Amino acid sequence: MNTRTVTITDNSTGKSIECPVHEGSYGAPVIEVGKLYQELGMFTIDPGYGVTGSCRSAITYLDGEEGILLHRGYPIEQLAEKSSFLEVAYLLIHGDLPNATEMQEWERAIKTHGMTHEHLRRVYSGYRYDAHPMSVLTGVIGAVASFYHEGMDVYDPEERLLTARRVIGKMPNLVSKIYRYQSGLPFVYPDNSRSYVENFMAMMFSWPTEPYELNPVAVRALELLLILHADHEQNASTSTVRLAGSAESNPFACVAAGAVTLWGKSHGGANEAVIHMLEEIGDPKNIPQFVARAKDKDDSFRLMGFGHRVYKNYDPRATIIRQACHDLLDEMDVNQPLFEIAMELEQIALDDDYFIERKLYPNVDFYSGLIYQALNIPKNMFTPMFALARSAGWIAQWMEMMADPDFRIGRPRQLYTGAKRREYTPIDERG
Repeated sequence: MNTRTVTITDNSTGKSIECPVHEGSYGAPVIEVGKLYQELGMFTIDPGYGVTGSCRSAITYLDGEEGILLHRGYPIEQLAEKSSFLEVAYLLIHGDLPNATEMQEWERAIKTHGMTHEHLRRVYSGYRYDAHPMSVLTGVIGAVASFYHEGMDVYDPEERLLTARRVIGKMPNLVSKIYRYQSGLPFVYPDNSRSYVENFMAMMFSWPTEPYELNPVAVRALELLLILHADHEQNASTSTVRLAGSAESNPFACVAAGAVTLWGKSHGGANEAVIHMLEEIGDPKNIPQFVARAKDKDDSFRLMGFGHRVYKNYDPRATIIRQACHDLLDEMDVNQPLFEIAMELEQIALDDDYFIERKLYPNVDFYSGLIYQALNIPKNMFTPMFALARSAGWIAQWMEMMADPDFRIGRPRQLYTGAKRREYTPIDERG
């Protein structure tokens, strides 16, 4: 039994409240302030929720100071080296790694739900040819909700699991169709003889007139990216999924809400922004002037892909993906000017006191865009690729929340700073 408490005292009245302190498996303890208003007539305020826990979760733990990322207790380094994306997705949802039989059944279930309704074709054709892919993706995910709405019981564990299988199974189909539509190419149906990642690449890039040859190094690089992006604790998009889900919204609508949040350039759009930045730099010799601009507080230019809201050490995912980037570019023998700029920029930043003092280390976005580009994935498709991976984490977080007996609809409080009560004056009496 936990007996640790923290006392909060209103110094103006002398009235105090004892707040329970809860310890997790790892991480800082949390103070429960649920009775603060009842006892002291006060709320807390924490813009950006920097020191506020929004939920209890057993899915993902990260330590930004030490650069640690665990999924259900397993280090991301081990999962990246030894696992597959579908195995990681199983882990996030079920809580443990599967045995051979469970993995086989899971893969079969995911493949079973890989198709989408043919009427969704009309949703794609309703968008401009040059619409941003995330605009399309948020729309089509929301449209899928219309096919799984009546009779869906979000409190039924079996229906929640079925939903998870549908989300993970259909996302490669939904994402690949965006690229095909905007490229003027015919849609490609899933092929259940291929693995999850192989199937996605075939739906993206295959040509109807000839067999599609897969590069195993490219397949592994993409698999790695999906693993590294599968979940990342209570980030903005995941928190959005939970908030939408707390209102008992359709789970596909919740995933669409997560995708909308992911679209922001400070979140899922960061890897696209990195490539735009590297293209703007253009040549390694130009790096010093751009570094100088980044240091200039009067210049709006920012070095994208450096620093992280949570990690105050090296992003553990960046360490893994950096080597994968090297391996892929070496194997595919592609033109590497942006990678050369990135490597030199990284070294300058790591040696520069300005970046060291501010702990602005390269993050996962710094490298992921380079891999996507080497795989011939267009820049505007980078964020949908992120959404494809993160959908596993979103639906796992949604399932966990819906199974929590203590969950309630999200309803943040505020500090009101507007006008005090005043009386309405008819328009002809106003000065």
